[in-house]
Amino acid sequence: MDVRAGEVRKHGARIKLQEQPFHVLTVLLQRPGEVVTREELRSQNWPANTFVDFDNSLNTAINKLREALGDSADSPRFIETLPRRGYRFIAPVTGLDGTMWGTTAGASATAPPRSRKIFVTVAVVVLATGIAGGLLWRARQARRLTEKDTIVLGDFANSTGDAVFDGTLREGLSVELEQSPFLSLLSEGGIHQTLRMMGQPANARLTPEIVREVCQRTSSAAALDASIVLIGTRYNLILKAVHCASGELLASTEAQANDKSHVLDAVGKVASEMRSKLGESLSSLQKYNTPLEQATTPSLEALQAYSLGFKPFWANDYAAALPFFQRATELDPNFAMAYWAKSLAYASPGETVLAAENGRKAFALRMGLSEREKLRIEVSYYLVSKGDLLKARSSCEIGAQMFPRDWFFFAALRLASSALGKHEAALKAGLELHRLAPYDSPSYRDEVYDYLLLNRVEEAAAAAEEAHTKGLDSNLTAILYGIAFYRDNTAEMARQLARATGVPGHEDLLLALEADTAAYFGHLGKAREFSRRAAGSAELAGQKETASDYYAASALREALFGNASKARQQATVAEGRSTGLDTDYGAALALAYAEDASRAQALANDLAKRFPEDTDVQFNYLPTLRAKIALLHSNLQQAIDMVAVAAPYELGLPAYGFYNWPNLYPVYVRGEAFLAAHRGREAAAEFQKILDHRGIVLNEPIGALAHLQLGRAYVLQGDTSKARAAYQDFLSLWKAADPDIPIFKQAKAEYAKLQ
Repeated sequence: MDVRAGEVRKHGARIKLQEQPFHVLTVLLQRPGEVVTREELRSQNWPANTFVDFDNSLNTAINKLREALGDSADSPRFIETLPRRGYRFIAPVTGLDGTMWGTTAGASATAPPRSRKIFVTVAVVVLATGIAGGLLWRARQARRLTEKDTIVLGDFANSTGDAVFDGTLREGLSVELEQSPFLSLLSEGGIHQTLRMMGQPANARLTPEIVREVCQRTSSAAALDASIVLIGTRYNLILKAVHCASGELLASTEAQANDKSHVLDAVGKVASEMRSKLGESLSSLQKYNTPLEQATTPSLEALQAYSLGFKPFWANDYAAALPFFQRATELDPNFAMAYWAKSLAYASPGETVLAAENGRKAFALRMGLSEREKLRIEVSYYLVSKGDLLKARSSCEIGAQMFPRDWFFFAALRLASSALGKHEAALKAGLELHRLAPYDSPSYRDEVYDYLLLNRVEEAAAAAEEAHTKGLDSNLTAILYGIAFYRDNTAEMARQLARATGVPGHEDLLLALEADTAAYFGHLGKAREFSRRAAGSAELAGQKETASDYYAASALREALFGNASKARQQATVAEGRSTGLDTDYGAALALAYAEDASRAQALANDLAKRFPEDTDVQFNYLPTLRAKIALLHSNLQQAIDMVAVAAPYELGLPAYGFYNWPNLYPVYVRGEAFLAAHRGREAAAEFQKILDHRGIVLNEPIGALAHLQLGRAYVLQGDTSKARAAYQDFLSLWKAADPDIPIFKQAKAEYAKLQ
């Protein structure tokens, strides 16, 4: 040990040792073989006016020393602990002049003269007492994680007295560690779910004890414990990685910050060193190591607000999360990831206009971020702000290739594939998402939904039951309702409706689904009431765009059933409240069915102008609208040609969220065009396609009307037997329908002619 140079070497190699452990070692070496009390160590290393958790800091310093020297508290070769008293350096110590002090037994030999204190003029060599200790140290240093291991990140132990570090530093450390393609942090959703299984509240402090239990329950490999202390005016950050099963210290690192403004730099330093010690390659570290202030924000207060927002966000309480994200962007208007978080929080309940606005801001500020953060922003931008599903899917694939353990890219890939009608690909991405985030409720929700969309209802039910067994079915209400409808289980549908009643953000969706179910069976009066309640519930929850969607869906339903006047009235209400493209599309299609071609055309033109790059608008909504308007003008071939553009994506889910009322309308309108052209065989194929994809159409009105239209197609083919059967299927569904519905009257009259 060279005190003057501040270096410790072992077998000629320099050992990394931070400042505080070095000072403690210096004091111990002044009195080899003697007991140095904890109070003496405190007086010489921590001045009396220093605000610090002394016990924790000293324990940390001793642990650092032992790790660096390859020592063990149970079988010490260098530093012996005397419980409740202090420590003793027990290895022989030889001065540069050859004088030896201390013995391996710990008894003092020749006492060092006070005039020759080690830290003044002497370089000291600490002699190793055995090869075994060196091997142990090397074995510990060689302990590495693999690319299949998961890490659980705990809260920072903050003894500085400054609340701005609470939650903030953990978020910053998470951002730094997640830059790594090698490491994989257990998701926040997984932590919250595991806490619930442990009987802990979702906001429980993640102490080392709790983190280790979470780590064990989730079969993770290591737990990360972090702390920050204030020594004088300097901040000391310590990060440890502990093996979950054995409790063995895998690695530790620390960094200092001279003042508060440099604490985030210190967080970045301990993160980089820990990544290296846990096995990440140097090339990976060099490529994926954006400074924390650049990856997030230089404002501790903004980062704290950002971190606080994710607590309710992971609990699916997006309304509660938004004020925190908003505060973060107010504190730092250039905080790109905070705008990204706002975009997600708005998009999740279907508020796509505000989601798109914040996504554009994040995209404009993305330069300089880490590769992972840039890709996340790009995916959300193309998916929500631009609606370019093909570019979004491409960015997802790049992200999944670069960061194969990041659940976000697979979740977005699943969403983009589903919107494009590629449901097998969506399921594949969803299963990978579930593998990466097996303790997250959304991963189960997506898996169950994908099975239902593919008509694999038994597998959907089995996955839902597994989620229920694990307590992960909190987000499944709407999808469980869909499974119950598919199975004609009215009791279960009623149970799911009751489960959502009074729950903001859930109640409105179940009321809207109940409206569609009522309409599916011809109970139009009940459907109107449920739609009214759904819109009111959404407005109370602050979801104005969602409420306007419900009005548009109600208008389209009236138009399909032949109530043109009522449809125009509801479409006007929807237009007046509209803030998003789905509402405008629903209102336009309702007006087209109500034979108001001019207003429908105006809305279609506006959609084309506002959303030139939106895949759903260009290849689903507009072809459907233009084809329906062409039918109003008796341009039959033009209608058939126009809707043909939608064929590659016709099975897609164009609406954002789980109220997918616009599903399969390109197919339905194409069938109508073939009917109008007296091409019965082609028309029958289109309406049969709707019936064959029951998991997609579910309780939409066209799911019932497809039976009637199929009967009409068979009439054109001259197949009376099949026509009669199709009409009977429709009339059986509508056996208790409201008698004054125009299309119901027509259906009964047409069926009577077949007798």
